Amino acid sequence: MMKAYGAGLLSSFGELKYSIEEDTPDRRPFDPAKTSEQSYPITEYQPVYFYTESFEDAIEKMRAFAATIPRPFTARYNPYTESIDLLDNVAKLKVMAADIKSDMTRLCHALDKLDN
Repeated sequence: MMKAYGAGLLSSFGELKYSIEEDTPDRRPFDPAKTSEQSYPITEYQPVYFYTESFEDAIEKMRAFAATIPRPFTARYNPYTESIDLLDNVAKLKVMAADIKSDMTRLCHALDKLDN
């Protein structure tokens, strides 16, 4: 079963139909490195569409691609604030280490209570 992903396709029934039924557009296997360099017109249907075997396959390829992008920091998702923390200096890393230590202490106490 074919599924469509992407804001442009999902917001335009005409483009979705064009991307699937017409012979004009070029269809290529999804490759994040290539899609990141692909130029697109914004006032007409796209000349190129990328496809993938599954959404999970696309996620895996995106994660692998993202890992190749050089950046002078590390990021982590903070579930308490529902935000992204940039870990780009020693002070932030110390705060993260203290948070992890506190969480681990709390976890160990909870496990001890369950063992007794």
